[in-house]
Amino acid sequence: MRRAPVLFLAIAITLLAAAPASADISDTAVKAAFIPKFARYVTWPPAAPARTAGQMVLCIIGDDPFGATLNQAASSQSVDGRPFVIKRLSSAAGSGDCAIAFIDGSHAGETLSALGRQPILTVTDARSSSARGVIHFAIVGGRVRFFIDNAQAQARGLTISSRLLALAIGVNQR
Repeated sequence: MRRAPVLFLAIAITLLAAAPASADISDTAVKAAFIPKFARYVTWPPAAPARTAGQMVLCIIGDDPFGATLNQAASSQSVDGRPFVIKRLSSAAGSGDCAIAFIDGSHAGETLSALGRQPILTVTDARSSSARGVIHFAIVGGRVRFFIDNAQAQARGLTISSRLLALAIGVNQR
């Protein structure tokens, strides 16, 4: 990977993290911008659909707080030449091809349990549930920030780049 795009992405993620959740940029829009960018900093196991498929499938499981905002954020991005495809699901059923799953709603804990240890980067939001995925959004000091559960990532066979770990406000290593 070339250094300039990596540096640019790191700077962009840092700026997004510093962006206030205001009327100009909603916290939902900031989260929608983060989610596809996370994929650049994660390595999936060789047999995972995220590595073998021609697309990066980004699933929204449960309530969809993003609507067209996530579609727009992901439409111009790709990972290793694979474009993002957004898939909306009401439950974990049919999530086998998801590379990333944003899980929202009151059933987030049940959905995380149903996904088990599949090699899926799970993303949750403190505003909708206390259940935590590998990456968990929270508003801290009026800004969108995130925690990373690196132990959960490793249990799923995922490797998270030290660059992304450094941007988190907390990392669980156990």
